[in-house]
Amino acid sequence: MKNFDLTGKTVLITGASRGIGAAAAHAFTAAGANVALVARSRERITELAGQIGKTALAIPCDVSRYWEVEQAVGATVQAFGRIDIIVNNAGVVDPMGALSQLDPEAWGKTIDINLKGVMHGMRAAMGPMIAQGAGTIITVSSGAAHNPVEGWSAYCSSKAGAYMLTQVADRENRGKGLRVMGLSPGTVATDMQREIKESRVGPVAQLDWSAHIPPEWAAQALVWMCTPEADPWLGKDISLREDEIRKMVGVA
Repeated sequence: MKNFDLTGKTVLITGASRGIGAAAAHAFTAAGANVALVARSRERITELAGQIGKTALAIPCDVSRYWEVEQAVGATVQAFGRIDIIVNNAGVVDPMGALSQLDPEAWGKTIDINLKGVMHGMRAAMGPMIAQGAGTIITVSSGAAHNPVEGWSAYCSSKAGAYMLTQVADRENRGKGLRVMGLSPGTVATDMQREIKESRVGPVAQLDWSAHIPPEWAAQALVWMCTPEADPWLGKDISLREDEIRKMVGVA
């Protein structure tokens, strides 16, 4: 894999307890950045921060509650002096199934995490980033943001909303020094993918496990997106399915 230098930078990662988030914590650390690990699972992120060392901070947080996210950003700035990057990665795929049979309350909770959680991360980080005249805001997106998937109405709707939010945030803030974009990694070998497989709902559940990329590839892409090489994709979703992108990221 390519080596990228983010020495002196500070990144906050939501959903950092497992999967892409945990892999990203290691990737950003390897690039020299300080990492703030945000997730609901206090035990997992505390263990991960312990593995990384003094350049990591564990912050238990529910991204569906704005005040908690705002406090997480504040704690990050207090610990490291600034926040340069936020990776809005926290997300859930449940509930899965026919829209005509889904529990509306469960459906709404997915919106709270996958869409409102992204807005909360953006909103909380924008203040300090605009004040310092620079910052990178990344949303972990999905092909489901652009294509309907049977049985995934909550996930598709939330990811489509987050993609539009990414575009609006870019239009409003590019002139203020902020870089805003999304990563569509494709299918990744994570616990979420195991949940999808076990559900047997939708076409993704039918894929062989070998079809999924390792979370380290997505993590490497997130680090690459913090470099000027990714500037042509500001305001857009970058697809890690594309060979050209994989070559630039260094995972081809």
